Amino acid sequence: MTSRKSTAPKIALALAAGGPLGAIYEIGALCALDEALHGLDFNRLHHYVGVSAGGFIAAGLANGITPRELCAAFIQNDSPTSEVFDPSWLMVPAYGEFARRGAMLPGLAVSAIWRATLGRKSLLHSIGRLGSGLPTGIFSNEQIDLRLAQLFSRPGRTNDFRKLKTRLTLVATNLDTGEAAPFGRPGWDHVPISKAVQASSALPGLFPPVQIDHRHFVDGSLKKTLHASVALDEGVDLMLCLNPLVPFHSGETAIPRIADGGLPAVLSQTFRSLIHSRMALGMKHYERAYPGTDIVLIEPDHRDPELYLANTFSYGQRRHLAEHAYQQTRAMLRSRGGALGTKLARHGIGLRAEVLDDRRRRLVALPQPAGRVGEAMASLRSALDDLGHALRPGLRPAR
Repeated sequence: MTSRKSTAPKIALALAAGGPLGAIYEIGALCALDEALHGLDFNRLHHYVGVSAGGFIAAGLANGITPRELCAAFIQNDSPTSEVFDPSWLMVPAYGEFARRGAMLPGLAVSAIWRATLGRKSLLHSIGRLGSGLPTGIFSNEQIDLRLAQLFSRPGRTNDFRKLKTRLTLVATNLDTGEAAPFGRPGWDHVPISKAVQASSALPGLFPPVQIDHRHFVDGSLKKTLHASVALDEGVDLMLCLNPLVPFHSGETAIPRIADGGLPAVLSQTFRSLIHSRMALGMKHYERAYPGTDIVLIEPDHRDPELYLANTFSYGQRRHLAEHAYQQTRAMLRSRGGALGTKLARHGIGLRAEVLDDRRRRLVALPQPAGRVGEAMASLRSALDDLGHALRPGLRPAR
């Protein structure tokens, strides 16, 4: 029998970066966890830590927005707040940055010409002077600040770290020092939550640095992938970590070899491998440095091509990907039920076997085809679900 603690356990959640795709995966996974775990309320955790896209979700959870409400707004597009989470706004050109840098070009061009002629500098050295006239980002992410500020100004929510009922830390990177900036911690908590999310998600090259208090900040994942140590240093009993990006183990899939996908596929695999290897080292460090804390990492299957080949700017595919993440997380909970259930039970959390065994449970409603053909397809889908369920290992409730 598991012994109960006299005080409620301190449970923290760390959400890693991953862009729109990462947000879709984390929402789908959180919805599955929220349904399958009893004794855990994702809106009443001790500490939330978010980086980039994970910061957007962490801020929503800390403000009382449930995983299902995040899904309705961001994935299903059927919520009054759905426009707040439209990723298409991240594709707006950074007109202000283009204008500022463009205004510098005439003076820089004159300086380069002078250096190449009267200054007797090399041509390459002179051309290099034009570099400061290039934009620091292609797209603007100012809408993140504006839209989230509107969302968090509604009754029962706040855009002020200091007014939250729980702890929230959104990590960005100070561009001038390379150090992590933990917005929400003392000394950093005066910054609006919406502005901190914008800074934490400002991926260099894609978005311009975000200026706050005469300093410039960029994506928090430049320093670390998870930043779970922010919560671990303060002492927690259970640390839940969600990481949406993993390197893809190619095989008999749509891309048997990564190189066949061209430059985008190679760059994606390279980026995923770099951040995942760094995160793996970080997880080993966490286990050694915080032996009194149970740490649970949840991430996609490395052999699954669905998330790797995704186009996250299609609403139709967003629904499919969220459903996929939801079902994949349910399958993971079934397969890891024994060991994971034992670890969670130490903190008063159990697995709902009846929920995980419900093979017809869905995250988003699937379109129903009409007529007899539609009925036949629905029947076939149900039969395939039954077969897949029968082939999976069973799950017993954690005791």
